[in-house]
This record gives sequence, C-alpha cells and structure tokens, in this order.
Amino acid sequence: MGNFLAGKVIAVTGAGRGIGRAVALAAAAEGAKVVVNDYGVAVDGASPAGEVAKSVVKEIEAAGGEAVAVADDISTMAGGQRVVDTAVRSYGRIDGVVCVAGILRERMLFNMTEEEWDPVVATHLKGTFTVFRAASAVMRGQRSGTLIGFTSGNHQGSVSQANYSAAKGGIISLVRSAALGLHKYGVTANAVAPVARTRMSANVPMTLTEIGEPEDVAALVVYLLSDGAAAQGVTGQVYTVAGPKIAVWAQPRELRSVHAEGGPWTPERIARVLPGTVGVDPMPMLAEVAAMEEAARGQSRPNA
Repeated sequence: MGNFLAGKVIAVTGAGRGIGRAVALAAAAEGAKVVVNDYGVAVDGASPAGEVAKSVVKEIEAAGGEAVAVADDISTMAGGQRVVDTAVRSYGRIDGVVCVAGILRERMLFNMTEEEWDPVVATHLKGTFTVFRAASAVMRGQRSGTLIGFTSGNHQGSVSQANYSAAKGGIISLVRSAALGLHKYGVTANAVAPVARTRMSANVPMTLTEIGEPEDVAALVVYLLSDGAAAQGVTGQVYTVAGPKIAVWAQPRELRSVHAEGGPWTPERIARVLPGTVGVDPMPMLAEVAAMEEAARGQSRPNA
C-alpha cells in the first residue's frame, strides 16, 4: 500500500474490468477509498451484471483497502448521481471521479441506426456528464477535486465508429469546459486517451505498435488525481498513454487565416483565395485508412 492518494475518496466508472479495474485497484493501493461503479455489461452494452463491481471491491478489500460497489447505469442522471452520493454517504466527500465506462457498436455511418448511435453516446458522453455534474457540485463546495474523462485517439475520426468518435470528441470539449468553469473553485479536469490491451481494443483492425497494459494507464490516472498534479496546474489537458509513452495533445487553435479586403466574401473570391492562403490542415488518419484498405486487399493488418 502506498500513500500517493492517502485520505482521498475516488469514484471510478467502468471499474469492473480492463482499465477501469486497474485504476480502481491502483487508487486503492495508493491509499484512496474507492467507489467501484460498473453496470456489468458486455462490450456492446448488453446483459448487465451487478456482480462485476462487487468482485473488484472484494479484490480491494483482500489487499487491505476500502471500497464500495455501485452497479448503476451512469448514462442516466440518477445513476451518475448515485455514484457520487454513495461516495459522500460512505466516506463523507468526493475527491476525484474517473469516467472510464464505455461500449462499442460499430457500423459504417451510412448504415448506422439510432439504436447503435444513442447508447454509445449516452454511455460515453452523457455518462461522463452525469458523474461530472454530480461530483462538481460537491467539489465546488469543498473547493477541491479532480475530474478525469476518458477519450480516445479516435476523436480524430473513425471509419466505422462515428458514434464512438463523436462521443470521445465531446468528452474532450466537456473536460475543457469543466477546467475553465471550475478553475476558480480549485477543481481540475483532464482527459486520458489510452492505448492498452483490453477487450475493447482486441478487434482494432491494425497492429498497434505503441500499446501498453491497463496498469500503465492507471499510473497516469493516479498522478492526475494527486495533489501534486493540481499544484502544478495540470488542468484542461488531454494525455495519451501507450505503454512507455506519455504524450500531450495540442490545444485547439486557429492555424492560418485570411481577411476579405474591398468587400464581403463571395464564393468566387473564396475559391480564388482559400486554397492557396488558408489551405487545409492535412488529416493524418486519411493515410492510416489508406494503409488499412491496402492491407485488407493483401489480407494483412497494417501497423499504427
């Protein structure tokens, strides 16, 4: 047992398996009291089983830690609220929330149904909001706390996961909004884009040359939950962790601009000026998609 998070109360969603489980175990090992949330569903969100969260609580307790299970669906406002209420009722406060819970329902955009779109966005994006919303209300009063959302490199776009990519992009904007709005209350917010071996990454259609284990991700999360990270002003950031690599993503900003002179813009003027002056920002994922398509023709898996 360490003391990196000694005295803190941390809630982790999606904590029954994979990265969420690793985060819950690591937080407990560093002295935190942990609320383990997991609805216990399959990768596609079906077949909930509440025993999944309880099994992780037993692991934490067997190692000498303290934890409590919440099997609620955090895609509902009531579910997100119960995660935070359980922390406050059980341990008197909430110092950090880590929103890992997520599902996948893959389909090409032109074939995607509402039933494939809504649950994915609800679990990832709304599920992060419900917990952030409930936790931030408590943290504002405490004037301290940390919110951590889980995004993905797929926020850049995805061939067959428009629902997942849209949700992950939304989480980044939610985290940055939380960082801006809660800064004056002493609350930080960051996002993690992990690359790790989990049941959700098992079917990625390429060979990931940079990939680690859930425990690698958990180590970064523990740091972000610590007083040290807050003291160093770490907020509004997006970090990738892939095995031995940790990277920070750029903040969004304008790249190039041009101003109309001698009258308003018209389509004709834009056609003359935009390509050569403002231009485009090349999309790296297009090259990866091309490599995937080429590899598929050769029946192999490209590297990424």
